[in-house]
Amino acid sequence: MIDVYYWGTPNGQKIAIALEEMALDYRIFPINILENDQFQSDFLKISPNNKIPAIVDQDGPRGEAISVFESGAILQYLGRKTGLFYPTDEQKRVEVEQWLMWQMGGLGPMLGQNHHFGKFAKEQIPYAIERFTAETKRLYKVLDQQLIGQDYVAGEYSIADIAILPWLLRHEWQNIAIDDYPNVKKYIERLSARPAVQKALAIQV
Repeated sequence: MIDVYYWGTPNGQKIAIALEEMALDYRIFPINILENDQFQSDFLKISPNNKIPAIVDQDGPRGEAISVFESGAILQYLGRKTGLFYPTDEQKRVEVEQWLMWQMGGLGPMLGQNHHFGKFAKEQIPYAIERFTAETKRLYKVLDQQLIGQDYVAGEYSIADIAILPWLLRHEWQNIAIDDYPNVKKYIERLSARPAVQKALAIQV
């Protein structure tokens, strides 16, 4: 059984998708970030950076419970645990890891800033909105180019795709005209049609 400390953000949704795709048993423990649950001392023992998601795998690698925080690290851990969506061939693994890190270091943070300044900031700051919208468009273009001639970002469906998808689902928040990125649009449709993805995205907390 895997305990998932979760809220319905793109980073949380990544882990729900992975768990559904890997057919792992899990239970959700809501961490309401709107009420600052992420700063509670019990949660900080699991996630010292006070961010969701985090997991506790009751059946860890030594038969003991293990906790993991940071969504990219969780995806890698689950991929190694199950042998699914995370290749063991080094060349293929590097390809997946490159795009996983692209999401963790670029797509997620930049789109997150786009959401903040464009949708949630109390004060509209044109410079910030323009900066993060421009960077969002650049990242969508990078992804659109990568998807030419292939269905998935690293060739085969992987934890990199699982990491990327939830951020793209909020393209309307990001001032993105999705028709300008036809390969990304098809990619969203392709991944969103997967039953495990649909089940994970239906989680309501």
